[in-house]
Amino acid sequence: MRFTGKVAVITGAGRGIGRAAALAFAREGAKVALCDVNQHACEEAVDAIRRCGGEAVGEQIDITDGSRVKGFMERAAGEFGTIDILVNNAGVLKDRLITDMTEEDWDSVVDVCLKGSFLCCKYAVPYMIKQSYGKIVNLSSRAYLGNPGQVNYSAAKAGVIGLTRALSKELGKHYITVNAVAPSLVATELVLSHPKFALLRDLQLKQTPIPRLGETEDVINAILFLASDESAFISGDVLHVSGGRKG
Repeated sequence: MRFTGKVAVITGAGRGIGRAAALAFAREGAKVALCDVNQHACEEAVDAIRRCGGEAVGEQIDITDGSRVKGFMERAAGEFGTIDILVNNAGVLKDRLITDMTEEDWDSVVDVCLKGSFLCCKYAVPYMIKQSYGKIVNLSSRAYLGNPGQVNYSAAKAGVIGLTRALSKELGKHYITVNAVAPSLVATELVLSHPKFALLRDLQLKQTPIPRLGETEDVINAILFLASDESAFISGDVLHVSGGRKG
């Protein structure tokens, strides 16, 4: 198992890609600390890992709150001894054309996707520096290239890539790798419940060389690779999980 003895922290792990990632890391031997804004979903994910024989702790937090993030990282390291892996998965969508988008729509998306990733890195990195080892995987999106009706999300996910590249240069001397995964449309619960799902699906099928939606497993495989020692000399990169679609 690739992550035996490792400690993985995963945000937004109550459902969708985050939950699947938490379960995958546990199956591969990691001890998992997960958080989500939804307490019930967080508890269910922890229970699912424990039922499979894994070790997990969870906490309901808002990752835009620095004091809560700091406390969560301290708890994770206290429970399991350190933090080896951080997967910044938490995100939110509030799609509107810019003429209809409110400041709250902008702030909430940018805060969760970008500020939340920054805060989690800030408070996880000291444990990685101390041991001269760490793997950070940030979830961006193909939307960083720009999507109409998503100026908040596109800007936030572009910011995640900037964060990734800057941190990779800052932390490389500590043998900490920092990479991003940029999926296209993935058939998660959040996407399937989107009010314009049919339109998004048809656009995806039309513009993607491999004509299907992404599956959760496609993204998980990319995350696991970048979090493993198989990618020890890869840092500051963006792995597109988009069926060949870039623009």
